[in-house]
Amino acid sequence: IFSIVVFGSIVNECYVNKDNMNSELLCIFNENESACSYGIAVGVIAFFGCIFFFVVDLYFQQISSVKDRKRAVLLDLGFSGFLSFLWFVAFCFLANQWQRTKMTRGVSQGADAARAAITFSFFSIIVWVALAVKALQRYRLGTDMSLFATDQFTADPNAAYPGYPTGSGIESTETYQSPPFTETLDANPKGYQVPAY
Repeated sequence: IFSIVVFGSIVNECYVNKDNMNSELLCIFNENESACSYGIAVGVIAFFGCIFFFVVDLYFQQISSVKDRKRAVLLDLGFSGFLSFLWFVAFCFLANQWQRTKMTRGVSQGADAARAAITFSFFSIIVWVALAVKALQRYRLGTDMSLFATDQFTADPNAAYPGYPTGSGIESTETYQSPPFTETLDANPKGYQVPAY
């Protein structure tokens, strides 16, 4: 949503006429076309990246290959870190160019949009850093749980299935319930009579 605000506000209101005599549209950020182009480009990249990783997250549980899962998480981590950097550069670049902008009548018409683009660029830094941290936690969780390990199954197809893990071998004498299948069941428990048909 932040990326839509950034590139939407730049496209819609950050190109203004310098004066009434000149019909050429100039970028509101110190008349620097690179500032507007960079803000639009980062916003569009972030928007399509969000859509892509949203779809990947929806289908993540259906990815059967452990290597593909690992690649998806690493791609998410790398992309989130990269976009954090791009948003930081966008915030610094737009804020610097806005600071150097001379206020004219045309500039004052798009000033709110320019401030919104700068503000949401800053918020995007925080969001993408949080997404990168979340992806790093997901990667670490996966490696701790051997989610990405390739040695989960034995290579020999004729090998026996590993047995159920046993405890320490020391049984407690104080049990709260009886062991399974060791009770002797009476044919007619007390208080129950078999109905005669």
